[in-house]
Amino acid sequence: MRKSGPPKGLIAYLVLELLEEKPRYGYEILKEIREISGGHWEPSYGSVYPILYKFEEKGWAERLEREDEPDRKYFELTDAGASELEERRESSTEKARDFADVILGFFHVYAAFSTDERFEIPEKEGEWQFNETFSRWVVEQVVRHHEHYFDTEFERLDSTPDEFYERHGIDVDDK
Repeated sequence: MRKSGPPKGLIAYLVLELLEEKPRYGYEILKEIREISGGHWEPSYGSVYPILYKFEEKGWAERLEREDEPDRKYFELTDAGASELEERRESSTEKARDFADVILGFFHVYAAFSTDERFEIPEKEGEWQFNETFSRWVVEQVVRHHEHYFDTEFERLDSTPDEFYERHGIDVDDK
């Protein structure tokens, strides 16, 4: 179970991956992450720039001076940064559970706002709603993205969470 927010180290990992493609400046990185998320998430300046400065301090990135854009702080991945990226790629395999927890956790809260009588959130015309119609739309978007990215038609799974965990060798006590 995650305590809050995106998986730890996610932004730093994304910054390393993006710097591997080409030298970039902070705002460009923010916009690229926003695009990767389908426009649903953009980290703050206060998270990306400290990461870039930390990478510079650790020798994983170096600042480039560009005559054509002297006011922008471009950063380029170093060989040490490429090594760090390889290590983080390996450790990222352990983050899949964190991602699932974030996605499912927020959806559960959305559904609770929609159905739990403790929450009295008024519906406003022309705004997002906490109700079954909008919940179905969220699920439909997830299904459409699944079908797009995996080039397959989505099929419902009949297994319970415990059956799914057992089939895939996931420790139930770890969930």
